[in-house]
Amino acid sequence: MAQLLSDTELHAAMAERPHWEVRGSTLLRAVQASSFIAGIRLVDAVAQEAEDVDHHPDIAIRWTTVTFRLSTHSEGGITGKDVDLAGRIDALIDRVIPSR
Repeated sequence: MAQLLSDTELHAAMAERPHWEVRGSTLLRAVQASSFIAGIRLVDAVAQEAEDVDHHPDIAIRWTTVTFRLSTHSEGGITGKDVDLAGRIDALIDRVIPSR
């Protein structure tokens, strides 16, 4: 079972994830894709990664904007699992949408 991150741990983790913001008990990142299809490709890649690590983000798609929200619902907030998945999503964004 994952433990909630302390304020100090969360602050340190966010220093390594500058594209993410803390909103309440979630990590949030919105990314602008070059097209709707590019956004869908990103969502598909993230879905595969999420399945592999058995930790799933909330994803919203609005035309070319894809928004990811991460929270460990069973713990009621942000854990290391969220920070890890944020890093994986960052890498996928760089690979799938390199022209942003």
